[in-house]
Amino acid sequence: MRQNLLLVEDDDAIADVVALHLREAGYHVQREADGARAIDAVLRERFDLVVLDLMLPGADGLDVCRQLRARPDYVPLIIISARTSETHRILGLELGADDYLPKPFSVLELVARVRALLRRADKLRHPDTAPGEIRFDDCVLDPIRRELRRGDRVVALTLREFDLLFFLARHPQQIFSRTDLLNRVWGAGFDGYEHTVNSHINRLRAKIETDPQEPRVIETVWGMGYRFGARPA
Repeated sequence: MRQNLLLVEDDDAIADVVALHLREAGYHVQREADGARAIDAVLRERFDLVVLDLMLPGADGLDVCRQLRARPDYVPLIIISARTSETHRILGLELGADDYLPKPFSVLELVARVRALLRRADKLRHPDTAPGEIRFDDCVLDPIRRELRRGDRVVALTLREFDLLFFLARHPQQIFSRTDLLNRVWGAGFDGYEHTVNSHINRLRAKIETDPQEPRVIETVWGMGYRFGARPA
């Protein structure tokens, strides 16, 4: 079955070229040109991946992103935008985007990023071999279900958030710089800012720390990087 992609882009010329290349790559593509209609689509249907512009009529792309991340199931998300400042990239990543590609961009590169993100998501859902659960405090990291459970509650994590937390948890007390984490979690070919790591760490802390201002699960080692400081349960 072909994977179902949602393309949210109001520029007809860009949308036509992107949709053509994605369809030639074997994907089913649904296109929405309006932010409000895109929100209706993500609330109504299940997509394997979303490619999202930020500047849209009807509703802002960031509103679409918030609605997508409010869903109980996780959907990979790539933002494409003419908003190229570091602030906008950080905001998009903090809202849960897995990748951010500034305009103008190579359509072939976009297709490659779509393929890579879908492969990664599929591999993580169906690992060949998976390490066992990791327990700390009152939490359980489950690599098979790709869940973080705190007591009886599942803590919603994005794809990258889970990858980052699981990597750190598998290497307790080891210090990793932001460059180390970009290479080990995002991959050596990731074209992004080191601040991407900071954004994901901050989001993780907001979700898992008792006091995010005084973190004890993911600790900052000033001048060096981060380490997993929680003790195994």
